[in-house]
Amino acid sequence: MKLAGVQLAVEGGDVEGNVERALDRVRAAAEEGADLVVLPELFDVGYFAFDAYGRAAESIAGDRLARFAAAADEEDVAVLAGTVVEDLSASAADGLDVPAESGLANAAVLFDADGERRLVYRKHHLFGYGSEETDRMVPGERTPVVELGGVTVGVTTCYDLRFPEQFRAMVDAGVECVLVPSAWPYPRIEHWRTLGRARAIENLAYVAAINGSGRFGDDALCGRSAVYDPWGTALASVGDEPGIVTATVDPDRVATVREDFPALRDRR
Repeated sequence: MKLAGVQLAVEGGDVEGNVERALDRVRAAAEEGADLVVLPELFDVGYFAFDAYGRAAESIAGDRLARFAAAADEEDVAVLAGTVVEDLSASAADGLDVPAESGLANAAVLFDADGERRLVYRKHHLFGYGSEETDRMVPGERTPVVELGGVTVGVTTCYDLRFPEQFRAMVDAGVECVLVPSAWPYPRIEHWRTLGRARAIENLAYVAAINGSGRFGDDALCGRSAVYDPWGTALASVGDEPGIVTATVDPDRVATVREDFPALRDRR
């Protein structure tokens, strides 16, 4: 499976502009042969645009994500719309299972190449350090995995990288590739690099850590999106400017590494 991670230039509060840029990048990646396109955290509104969260919020069955489902179907490419501000009450009204009757969630939605919704992940670990996310968002409760193009895929989001037990639970569910849409800021570059690589090494799995690019007042995203293989080797990476990282995710490679170096079997 050819994966393309879009390090998108995100403009704070410019929902329509961000969505249009994201759709353009999805189409461009599909034209280059991608099987799966991954977008960064809160690409719709910008992570640090806290006051715009309420205005941006929609049901995950709403019109905005429907545009990504349509693009996935039209371009024959899977898309992780990865993440958006979800209005939980609106999603509940649309018949979706939600962690709370009201509030907002930081939600990632994975569409397959037919435009079908295959996975919804709501960020578990909400960031409170210099952030309003914990005040404005409701944490998720589930960490689903799904088979996509012959690869078992799971999703976490940004700050979740600091909590390795969540990744272990996905490994126990069979995950081979973890997608991590993020809005990781300066100055914690070494944390970003180290944690993505560490989660790949300790779980003998691919990790695609896809960050945004852009400045929000005093805050700026550090970019440096990367895809790590099951040994923790960076297969592709970029700097802090907008760009696309591409890599091939091979489930046979995961199986071989886990067979040759069976650390997962030695857990106690």
